[in-house]
Amino acid sequence: MNTGTITGNSDLIAAIRDRFANVDTCPFQGERIFFENAGGALTLKSVVETSAFFAGIPDNQGRDNVAAHALVDKINAAKADMALLMNAKSGQFFMGESGTELLFRLIRTACVNAPKGAKLVGSSIEHPASRSAARRWAEIAGLDYVNVPHNDETGTVTAADYAALMTPDVAVATILHASPVTGMGMDVAAISKAIRAVAPDCVIIVDGIQHAAHGQIDLAAYDVDGYVISPYKMFSRHGYGMAWISDRLSAMPHDMLINAPATGWEFGTRDTGAYATLSDVVAYFDWLGGEVSDETDPRARIEAAGRAIHDYETHLTDSMIHGIGNLPGLKDMAHVQIIAGQDNPAREGLVSIVVKGMPSPDVVRLLNEQGIRTHTRKADHYSGNVLDPLGLSDCIRISLCHYNTEQEVAQLLAALKGLGDAG
Repeated sequence: MNTGTITGNSDLIAAIRDRFANVDTCPFQGERIFFENAGGALTLKSVVETSAFFAGIPDNQGRDNVAAHALVDKINAAKADMALLMNAKSGQFFMGESGTELLFRLIRTACVNAPKGAKLVGSSIEHPASRSAARRWAEIAGLDYVNVPHNDETGTVTAADYAALMTPDVAVATILHASPVTGMGMDVAAISKAIRAVAPDCVIIVDGIQHAAHGQIDLAAYDVDGYVISPYKMFSRHGYGMAWISDRLSAMPHDMLINAPATGWEFGTRDTGAYATLSDVVAYFDWLGGEVSDETDPRARIEAAGRAIHDYETHLTDSMIHGIGNLPGLKDMAHVQIIAGQDNPAREGLVSIVVKGMPSPDVVRLLNEQGIRTHTRKADHYSGNVLDPLGLSDCIRISLCHYNTEQEVAQLLAALKGLGDAG
């Protein structure tokens, strides 16, 4: 009988790590610990192989030959796999330049089809990918933008926060599923329900880019119209984004070629290999679900994988915050400040900190010199909405995934403790 967990299962952790490229070494740096997953997760070895295979095929989709038919079959299979992964019962998936570009397209379409004088509601916690698009296209389309303030202390926004500012004339809404700065996840289903309770016909668009790697997406439960991911943050590769849109949003007038199919949203010939790598990602979640459960249904295995990923990543972030072995946790280091609190149940595999008296870029550099890859978030157009209210000019983002280990956390804690001892 499977235990349903990754935590403490060294054989399974080793098997997980073996499926990823460059899990503990960088081709340019050598040995390193990868705690920069929010900037782009590790890539599955199967994705690398699939990408190489399709890169060598000269044929395009839509022709009457064996290769072209096979390419179309691969794309259709990938879309079906994505529907399984994200539990989409209807609607369509399509590819774009990036997650940011797709959010702009979806939000633009929703805004220009909304009634003049209606409202668009979004939150201050959002990444600028959705927030910038919403602010820009609300103004162009003649909509009033309504900002839902997030809680600075918890790094979250709630359904109650949205409900407090909802009115029946809200035509478009944007939701961030997880913050790449605080690492906190939002309850998309609850927020969507609060929006529809007041404005049932509102077009709701979700930025799922940061959340996707953590393995739990359930579009059937969200009742939204758009959901966007960046596959390079979900174990695939750079160069494209993926969107799901509802049948209602699919049918809205949108940018398209004259006389093209009314519900077509893709422009030009897409990369079959990019689609095919998504099938690799779904196969990985399915495999992991089979390792942590006795489920035989593919969707049930994916759900089991998502639960196991969440639980293990929570174990790792708790170890980081509260300590591991004889090493003190971040909360016990006087020179460290944890952003959004030490015991925050919304946390998804990410801890952002400030080392007192040290600029964050210096800390990131010192960690990198010890083979620990982290990242600086500055109070700029990407992160100022979160850091400015806290009076912070920057922070160190430590973002992990379920292929990271307790030993890697211990090495990080030892390095950060050393910074305090040196001071």
